[in-house]
Amino acid sequence: MANANVASMSVDALLELREDIEKVLTRKVRDLKDQLARVGHEVGPRTHVSSLKGRRVAVKYRDKSGNTWAGRGAQPVWLRERLKDGAKLEDFAVHKNAGRKAHRRAKR
Repeated sequence: MANANVASMSVDALLELREDIEKVLTRKVRDLKDQLARVGHEVGPRTHVSSLKGRRVAVKYRDKSGNTWAGRGAQPVWLRERLKDGAKLEDFAVHKNAGRKAHRRAKR
């Protein structure tokens, strides 16, 4: 297609040009996906969603100030500081049954 001065084109001509461009781009995308499929690559991003994502976990450790930790991920600063001061992790452990009750109350 020859270089066209789009500023001087009518609205109808511009809309037709846009439709032609969309058709060409759609065809090229389809061709590229076919080429990728032939070489064995998946088209699109690979996503893996954990079945545990979004689930609440019962509190396993709590201090007298009300700070809590479920035992997952990095230890929180409040716990690390107290452990450095000589406390033991067991000192902050929440009784198993109490954790379940608290978890049920939090869900409601």
